[in-house]
Amino acid sequence: ELGGLFRRGDLSPVDYATDLLGRIERLDKRLASFVTVTAERALADARAAEAALKRSDAGPLTGIPIAYKDLYATRGIRTTAGSALLADWVPDFDCTCVARLQQAGMVMLGKAITHEFAFGIQFPGHRFPPARNPWNLEHIPGGSSSGSGAALAAGLTVGSLGSDTAGSIRGPAAFCGNSGLKPTYGRVSRAGVVTLSWTLDHTGPMARSAEDCAYILQALAGHDPADPASAREPVPDFLAGLEGGVKGLRVGVVRDYFFDQVEPESVDAFERALGELGRLGAAVRDVTIPSIHATPSFMVIMLSEAYAYHERDLRTRPELYGEVLREKLMAGGLFRAAEYVQAQRLRAQIREDTARALESVDVLITPTVLGPAPAFKVVLDPDFPFAKSNMGPFNITGLPTLALPTGFSTSGLPLSMQISARPFDEATVLRAGHAYQRATDWHRTRPPLPGGAGGQ
Repeated sequence: ELGGLFRRGDLSPVDYATDLLGRIERLDKRLASFVTVTAERALADARAAEAALKRSDAGPLTGIPIAYKDLYATRGIRTTAGSALLADWVPDFDCTCVARLQQAGMVMLGKAITHEFAFGIQFPGHRFPPARNPWNLEHIPGGSSSGSGAALAAGLTVGSLGSDTAGSIRGPAAFCGNSGLKPTYGRVSRAGVVTLSWTLDHTGPMARSAEDCAYILQALAGHDPADPASAREPVPDFLAGLEGGVKGLRVGVVRDYFFDQVEPESVDAFERALGELGRLGAAVRDVTIPSIHATPSFMVIMLSEAYAYHERDLRTRPELYGEVLREKLMAGGLFRAAEYVQAQRLRAQIREDTARALESVDVLITPTVLGPAPAFKVVLDPDFPFAKSNMGPFNITGLPTLALPTGFSTSGLPLSMQISARPFDEATVLRAGHAYQRATDWHRTRPPLPGGAGGQ
């Protein structure tokens, strides 16, 4: 809709970028979603977008504002990874994702806060203040793409990029009422994005809707020789079949594991969403993944790989890590090679069983998280354990997975479900999500924000 306004000349990208920069100035003092606001860059990008529009040389993303998780290297703009270690790092290059969205004509508003080195929870001793959930400032916005989720929900940007190692795109999407897509492993380049875990990291978009995620994915997807894990799979037109609906779509629900510890309100919202998909013509049935309870093995993989990435700095500059994170990273060095290999073997079994489940259905749908966003006073306890994750299985398998809102808790916080499909079948995931969002309005609801109207 915004792109249409730009192309018809009803709205100027420069005026819109200026408006958003003013909104950030008013609201982000309390939200703390941005580490760096790139006002000059935003206006330069917007002017370039206006010139392209006047030349009739504009693509669908021309002039659309975007915020980048502060793991994404940006030439001439500091990239902190939420850490003291990289607090003053100014790369001399753009990562592949930034370069591709720049080429697509998007307008960079700034760099969004991430938990320190993208490690899940913002522990005490963090270098930067934590981003706040726009729905309730006393609650977390999710991790580790916390700023990307909060800025988007607050209407400070129209799109954002996050990274997802154990759910860090989908978690903020779920807790903030956004739509967030973790593409298939290898679909979108990670070159120039600070690593947490080589075999689990994914990059991808958050936006207000599945449709908007499809637009951003279209510009991001494709092989990149700079990323050793980048796939050569052909990139389809993700928008071409978006309006196809879900009539006849075979929907599988995995009730074992994915409903353990899920709060009743989340279950009720999920069941209502399933009912809506059934009303739209989808065929819903239960399926099983026998090895799914081995999912915690992903922590062995993640911690081992994170330690390998950080080992040199942990030995030479340990004081530049937050104390809690430093201890958790160093614990990754205690796993034996045999334990890492066994975890990878379990991973292979989960992949095989999930692929078998997807032989009888087209998509798998589960609750995204266990309930609404927890309060800060709970998760800032240094001994706070990692909760069971409904998102981790889809990092283990590398399958494309979309989180999208399904309603609200009685406390007024967003609830969410996730849709997954076979490798490189983002098109089906997005089509199912779009069909649900055409029939519901949860993704259109905006938080009431002090000092400004709800989202724009």
